[in-house]
Amino acid sequence: MDGFKSIRFKESTVKRFRAFSKKMAKSYSECLESIMDFFEWHGLDPNNKFGKSIIQEILKNRQRTETSIKRNEATIAIIRDIEINQTKPNNAMLLALFGEDAKTKKPIRKERKQLEKKPKPDTEIEVTVPKIRYERLVEKLEKIRQDYSNVLNRVELVKGSFGKPFFKLELTPAELERFKRTLKNNS
Repeated sequence: MDGFKSIRFKESTVKRFRAFSKKMAKSYSECLESIMDFFEWHGLDPNNKFGKSIIQEILKNRQRTETSIKRNEATIAIIRDIEINQTKPNNAMLLALFGEDAKTKKPIRKERKQLEKKPKPDTEIEVTVPKIRYERLVEKLEKIRQDYSNVLNRVELVKGSFGKPFFKLELTPAELERFKRTLKNNS
């Protein structure tokens, strides 16, 4: 069993710690241990002020990390650009000067380019449909064509004295409802 030692604190600090300890742990020692563990595990220094909460500090660290990742990616892009635009042409000129054919040699390192998968052009596929079903489809198509030509024949262009001209459709509510039902049944 560990022995006890005393430490001197201000009276206001002791009152505050006692109230805090009642909420957090069974004894003062356990409370103080958990506080010290928290700061050690998370690498926080209580003397340094950080945001209003630990979550804000975590968000700041995440933003710093994202910024550094973006900087690294920008640096990589610059290096690749230098390699493509400056180093390779210079190497080709040096090889040409020394009499080696630069075009016949394979480059030392090639970058992999992500190729987009292009859909293959659709080839004509022959589909066989039973004759009865085909005839019914042809009949439905002809009926729909007749209905739409009937609707289009009832459309009139109206030119008003004010505003733009508009189209007027002369159908009874029953006919409109019948067209809606036909559309719904055919879809």
